[in-house]
Amino acid sequence: MNNPIKDKNAEINSIIYRYLPKSDKYTELITDAMNYSVQAGGKRIRPIFMQEAYKLFTDQEETETLHRFMAAMEYVHTYSLCHDDLPAMDNDQYRRGNLTTHAKFGEAFGILAGDGLLNYAFEVISEYMANNLDYSELKKATKAFNILTTKAGYKGMVGGQTLDVYFDKNKMFDQKQEQINFIYNNKTAALIEASFMIGAILGGASEEEVQIMEKVANNVGMAFQIKDDLLDITSTQEVLGKPINSDEKNGKKTLVSFLGMEEAERLVEQLSKDAIEQLHLIGKRNETLEQIIHLLINRDN
Repeated sequence: MNNPIKDKNAEINSIIYRYLPKSDKYTELITDAMNYSVQAGGKRIRPIFMQEAYKLFTDQEETETLHRFMAAMEYVHTYSLCHDDLPAMDNDQYRRGNLTTHAKFGEAFGILAGDGLLNYAFEVISEYMANNLDYSELKKATKAFNILTTKAGYKGMVGGQTLDVYFDKNKMFDQKQEQINFIYNNKTAALIEASFMIGAILGGASEEEVQIMEKVANNVGMAFQIKDDLLDITSTQEVLGKPINSDEKNGKKTLVSFLGMEEAERLVEQLSKDAIEQLHLIGKRNETLEQIIHLLINRDN
């Protein structure tokens, strides 16, 4: 059976790398760290989801706008990893089998590389929007841009990460399952939601269809994070590309802590089933998108 995530890797990387920041003699220190972070690898599932969501709603050729949003999404995701790995947060030395940004370049550059990638992601989109789009395309791109900035911010990914860090640093507080759900819905699911929604918007989806795509993506994001928690227990560092059992070692609660492994595995399957059923409500089919959702729940890294 083919694996579209692996099959599309070279294509997606070529899009992401096309817009990487160029350096001069005064900026190469930061651009080296930024580009290292992006080029360290990864599944690229967020830009893949965006691309496949776009294809679900149109048979038109992919646009420069879509490609810039795909690249920007991966830059935003990578910035979050640069900061997530810092000593003040998870203090991880390895990710995807490579040294984390702060481990290779130092803590200050781990912070600055993340800052640079976040701002550069917005620059890659806004520069093109300001100079190249007609009114109808600009309207769609502006809506998509608002979703990206909101889902990445305090109402989304940053909000989820904030609560996650708070409980990690204040272990005297007893976490509740609803708080874990909030963290997962925002820290992980928010950018996946943005990917589905942006692809749909740029592909010409209606407001109702965009809302359905948000629900699909929320289920996918939740399933993805719970699967991550399970792999932290069952996988190896060689397969996973980062230390295992880190949640248990750090005394960190996950949904697996509340549900147990068997129930957590069942929930991953149910969330993925729900995502596919909601996707079918749109009345259009993208078999590659559905296959990717199935692959993510059965992955080993």
